[in-house]
This record gives sequence, structure tokens and C-alpha cells, in this order.
Amino acid sequence: MRSSTRFTIDGIDEAHPLIPEADREAFIRHDIQSTLTARIAPALTPQERTRHIGKTSIFFGPPLAILTSGEKNTMEVSGRLNRTAERYLEILREYGLELSEPERQCITHICGIGFMSPLEIRELPFEARLTRFEAEGLDKSELAAKLEAASFADLIAVVESLGF
Repeated sequence: MRSSTRFTIDGIDEAHPLIPEADREAFIRHDIQSTLTARIAPALTPQERTRHIGKTSIFFGPPLAILTSGEKNTMEVSGRLNRTAERYLEILREYGLELSEPERQCITHICGIGFMSPLEIRELPFEARLTRFEAEGLDKSELAAKLEAASFADLIAVVESLGF
């Protein structure tokens, strides 16, 4: 066998079983030529740009569409979302209410429907009065008064702290 019908892959010189004997020399020339003319690889490979570790594709529902309207590219959108999230997390850190365990259980029961819209969050004091939930040490009228006196940011922080 002539040496031109063999090529090296990772330092191993062998005949490639998938390339017919007659085409091997052309394959080697093409491989060398494409290696010489190859561009420098970008910083991130296509796999790294689409990875889902630490990043995720998101659906832009109406709130995100409104928030990012006018943004022209991915970096602007990403910046807007990250700034908004940072501010939101700061609000959650600064606001909230001191609640007893029975009060937390009551609000958890009220929020048990899952997603809480802004309107439903605003109605928490009303719901606290009407709920059939009972627990030892729970005064629903006192809880409703706390919720009525709270700011909307306080109510959001409470709902978020409960995982809703």
C-alpha cells in the first residue's frame, strides 16, 4: 500500500475504512486544504451558544414583550431583563411582612390556586376574611388588617416568599 493512501488521525496512521482506496488521496488533499484555509474558531462554539446550563430559552408573554419593547438586539434585551430582575430581587429583600406561622399557612392556603395575578395579590386582605381555613392561633381579621396596611411591594414579597 502506498503511503498516500494512508492518513493520520490523532497521530495514528491508518487506512480509513469508510473511504474507498481510490478516493483516499483526494480526501487527504481536501482535508489538508480545508485545514489550511479554516477560519479561527469563534470564542463560543455553536454548542456553547445554545447550551442550557445557566441559560434558558424563555417565552416573551405580554409583560416581557412590554418590558423589552424598543430593544433591538439580544444584549439589550438581556440587559433589560437582568436589570429588572436585580431591582425586583432588591424589592423582595427590602419588603415583606412579619407573619406568624398560622398566618403564613392561611396565605399559603389562599395562594394554593397557583399563579397569583396582581389583582389576586391585591385581594389578599379580602380573601383572608372570607377563607374557610382555620388554624390554632390564627386571627383572620388581624391578618386582613395587616394585609390591608401593607404596600403592594410588601404583598408581592409575601407571595414570593411562599413560592407563588
